[in-house]
This record gives sequence, C-alpha cells and structure tokens, in this order.
Amino acid sequence: MNFSFFDNGRVADAPSGNWVYRALPRGLWPYAQLARWDRPIGWQLLMWPCFWSATLAAGAAASAGQFSLSRLTWHLFLFFAGAVAMRGAGCTYNDLVDHEIDMAVARTRSRPLPSGRVTRLQAKVFMVLQTVVGLLVLLSFNGFSIVLGVLSLAIVAIYPFAKRFTDWPQFFLGLAFSWGALMGWAAEFGSLSVAAVALYVGSIAWTIGYDTIYAHLDKEDDALIGVRSTALYFGRNTRIWLTLFYGITLLAFAVALILAGAAWPAWLGLLAALVLLGYQIIVLDIHDPAQCLALFKFNHTVGAIFFAGLLLAVAVA
Repeated sequence: MNFSFFDNGRVADAPSGNWVYRALPRGLWPYAQLARWDRPIGWQLLMWPCFWSATLAAGAAASAGQFSLSRLTWHLFLFFAGAVAMRGAGCTYNDLVDHEIDMAVARTRSRPLPSGRVTRLQAKVFMVLQTVVGLLVLLSFNGFSIVLGVLSLAIVAIYPFAKRFTDWPQFFLGLAFSWGALMGWAAEFGSLSVAAVALYVGSIAWTIGYDTIYAHLDKEDDALIGVRSTALYFGRNTRIWLTLFYGITLLAFAVALILAGAAWPAWLGLLAALVLLGYQIIVLDIHDPAQCLALFKFNHTVGAIFFAGLLLAVAVA
C-alpha cells in the first residue's frame, strides 16, 4: 500500500492544491475531506436541480404577477448552503458505510477513515453537525417543503447500500441527488406540480448518465470486490445507454418548461444543454479514466448553463 498520501494528509482522488490545504489548519483537513470540500463538484451537482426548480417556479410566479426577487435570492442562498451541508453529511455517512470497501479500492484507501486519520466516532459526530446545519436550512422553508425534505432522508439512507444489491445504484443516487427539483417549486408555492415532477424525472436521468461516466473510474476494483454499478452493467454499450438517459433528461426538461410556461431564454438554455450532453456522448472513452473524470465534472457546466437560461427567463417573464 502506498502511504505517501497518508503522510502528507491529502487524499489520492482529489486535487492536492485545493483551498482546503491553504486555508484550514492541518487538523481540520480530514473533516474537510470527509465532507468533500476539496471536491466541490458533488455539492454543485446536488445544487443545480434545486436552482433549476427555484428559478422555474419563480418564472411561473412572475407570469402570474407574483414574483419576488428577494424571495428567489433567499431561496437560492438556502439551497446553496443546504447542498454544501447535506452533501458533506451524505459523503460522511457514505464513508462510514463503505469503510471496508474503501480500504480495498486504490482510489479511496487514502481517505480519512480507511487511512485512520479520523475514527468512526469522530466521523459520526461530524456527520451530525453537518446534518444540523442542513436541518436549520430546511426549517427556513414553508411547512410543505419541510415535510418534503424530511421524506428524502429515506432515499439518502438507502443509497450507500444500493451497490450491494442492484446493478443500478446510480438510480438511487438520482432519486436522492435530484430531490431539489421538487424542493425549489415547493419552496415557492407550498405545493408540487407536474412541471416539478417532470424536472425531477429529467434530473434523475441526468444523474444516472453522469454518474455512470464517473463509475467507470472504479469499474476494475468494483468488479474485483463485488460492488455493482451501471458502468459494469452497461459495459461497452455505455454510449447507447447514455444516449437514452440524456435523451430522457432533455425530453423531461422540455415537458417541464412547457407546463411551467417558461419564457424563451429557458429554451436556449435547454438547447445549449442538448449540445453539451451530446458532446459527452460523442467523445466518451470508457477506457480513459482521466477523460471520464473530466466529462463527469463537465456536467457542472451543463447545470450552470441551463440555470442561466431559466434565470434569464424569469427576467423576461
């Protein structure tokens, strides 16, 4: 086993020059690594469905003459804070569940728990603290949103175990990571609509797509230790499956825009997303881990551009 990453306090699967190592005392590094603060892509991908839903709802409210810029700004801030906190809590929980598996995988054995830089008790306390922050964020919304947010915890609890009993753990990740597509609309209206459900379905398909690309990074180790994933299940047919799920994403998003009466800039954002998702399908090389990681992270750009279109749609509604 290579102990070089253990010795310098960093982890093998994250940038070693991240702000965490410049801004935080060394004693806090393992906790930042548990929360994945050194890898922002996770909370970004969790945040975008929230932002899409909030702005889609704001556009619908604007069309009805009920738009409030201060309310939208406040909701976006809460969703940002909640995404960072709950993604960190979820990753800590996932590391606790996968402690033994992470020790057997080259990419993950330098993480804080497998390397022994934090104890399981310390990780549990840290998880609770992050969950409290997420709870405070949730309590800032209306009652319907609070209940809806609490319901998502059942899916979050199941996800880390999914890779043990199904070839589709990415589906369970999609159920959890896309919940914000419901929350943004609920925060605005105190209810749900078919438009929000369509956005949720599209977000689930998007998540399955990008996380399948990411899962190709670990497919050899996963196969050896008996962990299942869509990357292993799809294999050489990954591009075909990716076309299916990204196609569902775009179709469901289009339905959401129609039902919500979104203005034309939202359609420009969706068109840009179509181009960017299509690019991923065309260039994907499942045998190139570096490219798979880059394409996975590229979905942050997809999320940001679609959000920009929805935000501009609010302005012209």
